[in-house]
Amino acid sequence: MTQQTFEAELETWRAGRISALTAPDGWLSVCGLIWIEPGEWRFGSAQDNDIVIEKLPPAAGVLRLAEDGTASVSLIAEGTIGGEPKRDGMLFDDHDPANVPARVAFGSVNFHLIDREGKKALRVRDSESAARLAFTGIDHFPADPAFRIEADWLAVDPPRAFEVDSVVGISSTVLVRHKAVFTFEGAEYTLWPTHGSATSPMFVLRDPTAGKETYGASRFLFGIFEEDKPGKIVLDFNRAINPPCAFTPAATCPLPPAENRLPFPVLAGEKKPRE
Repeated sequence: MTQQTFEAELETWRAGRISALTAPDGWLSVCGLIWIEPGEWRFGSAQDNDIVIEKLPPAAGVLRLAEDGTASVSLIAEGTIGGEPKRDGMLFDDHDPANVPARVAFGSVNFHLIDREGKKALRVRDSESAARLAFTGIDHFPADPAFRIEADWLAVDPPRAFEVDSVVGISSTVLVRHKAVFTFEGAEYTLWPTHGSATSPMFVLRDPTAGKETYGASRFLFGIFEEDKPGKIVLDFNRAINPPCAFTPAATCPLPPAENRLPFPVLAGEKKPRE
């Protein structure tokens, strides 16, 4: 890959990254995380509701969460459920394999149900959030081809179990079936993809720049597969990104396992968000 091609592809990728982040339903719109237990919950903007969400009608509706984890909602005020102007509907969480989470929306604000290791919460978004309206961009290290690294993509059999912590204090066990082994400045390193998918594995990592030039908790990096290079994966640290929790306290980001804490400074990718 030529330097010109490398820089052009990186700029195109960065533009897509900013577009997704600043979209009306992107991470900059996330403004609330409300944990709920089984029971009946009245919600709206009035302070006497069980769940108070700004910009909603004073009495917006009632959410019901059963002991088995199923949830439903009934609207009092005019709104939409899953994009439809109806009064009643089921709410599926973001880990339901058969259903897409239905968003309950009133004007610029909406929420949907999420599940974290059996604990349920409402993720609230506002397309007119202060964070989205005030966003001015992301700073990066200079583009550096030396940080675009081709690694060996090795199967792990049996899968290795990782206990992954999160910024909200909820841990989960993740089975990892591959690892990326690479060489940088003469030394060999391994990164473990604890998240993402089979076609787009995600590495949660940290390096000595954390808390200084880069976000303190972690950065995320998605591996790239190239069709003509079986058994390989590209780790382009120029595409290392801030996690959602760098932009909103209402995210539930995973933290890096100890094995993904690199000893060398990764002077590539996104720097920590601007104040």
